Amino acid sequence: MEWTAEAEAKLKEIPFFVRPAARKKIEKFAQENNETVITVEVYIAAKQKFNTRS
Repeated sequence: MEWTAEAEAKLKEIPFFVRPAARKKIEKFAQENNETVITVEVYIAAKQKFNTRS
């Protein structure tokens, strides 16, 4: 799965110890929504879906 530089930068804001799991969840979300590239918009949509502390 391809990530834009901006989305990669957002991913780096997540603590390193949960980053691999977050990456997998975001990529799965993207695949389920027929996205081929992780953009900031896809990242935000995935984060909103999984974030329960809004």
